[in-house]
Amino acid sequence: MKSEPDVYSITDLQRDRETLWDGVRNYQARNFLKSMQPGDLAFFYHSNTSPPGIAGLMKVVQPDVVDPTQFDATSKYYDAKSSQDRPRWHTVTVEYVETFPWLIPLDVLRQTFTPDELWVVRQGNRLSVMPVPAAIAQRIIEMITA
Repeated sequence: MKSEPDVYSITDLQRDRETLWDGVRNYQARNFLKSMQPGDLAFFYHSNTSPPGIAGLMKVVQPDVVDPTQFDATSKYYDAKSSQDRPRWHTVTVEYVETFPWLIPLDVLRQTFTPDELWVVRQGNRLSVMPVPAAIAQRIIEMITA
């Protein structure tokens, strides 16, 4: 799950302990959010920074939450086509797990994984939420613990 660190970083999540992962406005990313279950772990990826990369871990504590920003006309995530009785955007609440001792840069991820293994290394594929297969997630964790 990606966020720009100047908007919301792993440090912000560590301070807040828990947050609503709001503002996702891509249907495929939304569907990935809707498939999450309590206890699922997610990598916190810092995007649009130098260097971008995986900064730590968070855990899903509440799945399938209606994203309230879609109803707020003053929000940049407002969706005039969404209604309270038929919301279009759902998300999750996540909780801080850990900050990695070092950021795993995108360049290292590209050298380690193929685009089929880890979607974030695919050229032009910049969804804010993407699944990571369990075996690949384990390899990422091993990069930090090695």
